[in-house]
Amino acid sequence: MSLNQEEILAQNPPQKFRRSRLRWPVAVAALPFLGVVAAFGIAPDTVPEDVTIERVIEAIALPTRAAAAEPKGGQFWREERIRRGDTVSTIMVRIGVQDPEALAYLLQARDVRSLYQLVPGRTVRAVTTADGRLERLTYIRTDGKRLAVERTPEGFKATEDRPAVERRPTYSSGEIVHSLFGATDAAGLHENVAIQIAEIFSSDIDFHRDLRTGDRFSVVYEANYVDDEFVGIGRVVASEFINQGRTLRAAFFESDGGGSGYYTPEGDNMRRAFLRSPLEFSRITSGFSLSRFHPVLKTWRSHRGVDYGAPTGTHVRATGNGVVNFAGWKGSYGNVVIIRHPNGYTTLYAHMSRFGEGIRQGARVSQGQVIGRVGSTGMATGPHLHYEFHVNGVHRNPLRMVMPSGPSITDELRPAFDQATLPLLAHLDMLRDTKLAQLD
Repeated sequence: MSLNQEEILAQNPPQKFRRSRLRWPVAVAALPFLGVVAAFGIAPDTVPEDVTIERVIEAIALPTRAAAAEPKGGQFWREERIRRGDTVSTIMVRIGVQDPEALAYLLQARDVRSLYQLVPGRTVRAVTTADGRLERLTYIRTDGKRLAVERTPEGFKATEDRPAVERRPTYSSGEIVHSLFGATDAAGLHENVAIQIAEIFSSDIDFHRDLRTGDRFSVVYEANYVDDEFVGIGRVVASEFINQGRTLRAAFFESDGGGSGYYTPEGDNMRRAFLRSPLEFSRITSGFSLSRFHPVLKTWRSHRGVDYGAPTGTHVRATGNGVVNFAGWKGSYGNVVIIRHPNGYTTLYAHMSRFGEGIRQGARVSQGQVIGRVGSTGMATGPHLHYEFHVNGVHRNPLRMVMPSGPSITDELRPAFDQATLPLLAHLDMLRDTKLAQLD
């Protein structure tokens, strides 16, 4: 073989030789994987045997569902959700009732007239036979009572009872853009929840003038159910309100002695001796001032009270517990109520259209009680409430006063208070960083 041939062989090895050189690196690289396959596949020195596959078919007795699905006597439970525009007749058709006697009773009997006020979203439940004969029908009314119509040997009979209410804890939170009611509405909350939140924090927040865009709230409240049917909003049991960067928290506590109220986590009473405002929702049209231009007299004079603009007929609340010292007409004040409170405090409510029930001199009133309605009696240019706050006979600005607090949790009640409220406050911790509602 010449040198040229050797060079040629070195540069271009035979095809068989080249394939052999290529297979070795592949085989070496594959050794770990082949080892894994061998380790998990067949153990060393194992001789595989043929496995005989045999098909076995065995009958298995299944439990019958007749007892659960078909009540005794071939009866069936049926239910139908009420739609807008439904009548008793249309509901019975969808349930599958084909019973002229039952339909005549439901449409004519005085005892079942609450069925005429069907609420969309509620449920009508019925027990029928296979051929559509009505045996029993139940409906939860808006007041929580259960109407039951049942077939008896003497004919149909209607009864009402008030079943036990299941209180389910429900949670929500939201952000203020314009108003508390707007934020709770955006969060899908009932207005009753908003009213309770406003009541809880009414001594610390004036919801007419203190709210700011970006304020936030969280709330834990009870939703009431009867037979798995929602029947209304219960009590707010805990709430947090962040107002202008200030965080306020409250939890409901009821002692074994019957006393109840809302308290801070430290046990301080949320209820002050006086409410911040005598109206739930309104606007301030004129504040406390030593010099104000009187809109009627057209002169400058002091205005030693706060005017709240509101529609005629709006409820006026007593801001604190006390005794009615005067209720009647008082010159430019028009219809006025003056309440004497303990420790030298007095409040005055003027320009009312009428007085609340039982409001007369000597009558005892409690905080939040309706003592009259907004009006424009006396020297007034339009419907509003003039409110004054006196301390030992001296006019004070109620918007700037630090109101005294109610009684706090005693050392004796502290263990029971912590046990009842700590879980509620934990729910508020969970809700703090959530954002379930955003108002546009």
